[in-house]
Amino acid sequence: MTRALIARKSTETTSLKDAHVDADPYLRKLHYRAHHRGTREADAMIGGFFDRHAAAWGATEFEWFERLLEEQDVDIMAWALGTAEPDPAFKGSMMDALQKLNFISLPDGSNSTGA
Repeated sequence: MTRALIARKSTETTSLKDAHVDADPYLRKLHYRAHHRGTREADAMIGGFFDRHAAAWGATEFEWFERLLEEQDVDIMAWALGTAEPDPAFKGSMMDALQKLNFISLPDGSNSTGA
C-alpha cells in the first residue's frame, strides 16, 4: 500500500463501501477476500467487520487484517465468538472490535444487535 493511500485511509471516517473500494485495487482485493470466505457466516462476520471498520484503519490495522485473512475461518469465528482464545498475534483492539459483533448484517436486513 502506498504512503498516500495509508494516510488517506487513516483519516477517512465513512464506510468504505462502493466508490472507495471500486476505485482502489488494494481495497477491492481486501473487500473480495473478506466477503468470499467459503461460508455465509464467515462472509457476514469478516466482510461485515471490514465494511464497518476499514475506513478508520491505518497501515497497522490493514496489516493486522491481511494477516487475519490468512487464518482459517473456523479459528477466526471461534476467536470472535469467544469459544477459543485468540492467537496472541491477534489480541488487542482489533480483536476486541471483532468480538463485539455489532457489524453483522443478516439476510433479512437486520443486524446482530436486533436493530
